[in-house]
Amino acid sequence: MKTNRWTRHAALLLGALTVLLSGCTSYVTSQVTAFSDWSGSDATRTYAFTRPADQKSNLELTTYERIVGNELATHAFRQVDASAARYLVGLSYGIRSDMVTVAQPVYYSPWPSPYWGRPFDPWGPWGPWGPYPTAYVNQSYPIFTHLLGVRITERASGKEVYNVTARSSDDESSLVRAMPYLARSALADFPLGNGVVRTVKIPVDKNGGISNEAATTSASPAAAPAAASGAKVVQ
Repeated sequence: MKTNRWTRHAALLLGALTVLLSGCTSYVTSQVTAFSDWSGSDATRTYAFTRPADQKSNLELTTYERIVGNELATHAFRQVDASAARYLVGLSYGIRSDMVTVAQPVYYSPWPSPYWGRPFDPWGPWGPWGPYPTAYVNQSYPIFTHLLGVRITERASGKEVYNVTARSSDDESSLVRAMPYLARSALADFPLGNGVVRTVKIPVDKNGGISNEAATTSASPAAAPAAASGAKVVQ
């Protein structure tokens, strides 16, 4: 429980920094975790989506299946009827909102007039005899955590062969706008090795969509898989 709590706090802090720096960044960053027992070949990558009975007519899920299907197609997967599919693909997804409070420094000047900053005050926050006392004001920011899970099983045996999750935290309040980044992050360099945890950064184009630039990934040296063509792995 303590580990989960500290992990959540770290994720929220990272999200807060993302909000603060959103004006100077052009990437969506996701943490990806994969568990794998994959041994399929390109010739056998036929699949069908599977979903619970109460989700058969869920339009939101249909939209996300289409997004994930586009990414699967880049890895030689071909969608077919469930009765002819070798693999079944199931999705899980969600969004959670939190408020993060960050202490911002405020400089206090002992002079009777307010602190105007340069060029009116030649010392800035530093007086002629040293720094002015520093106070802090708490500012709160909304943080949204998005999650996508992709689970692949063999239809005939029911054996799970691949399970990957992608998680991102930022100021984006819409899951549907975050989903293309989650899907690309989750399936980048498919298939990853078992137990791989890594960070994927996807460039954003000037119109707010996914850039055509290659995703940048980072993983621990012991767990990093060989990179697929077009992807840059940074240790």
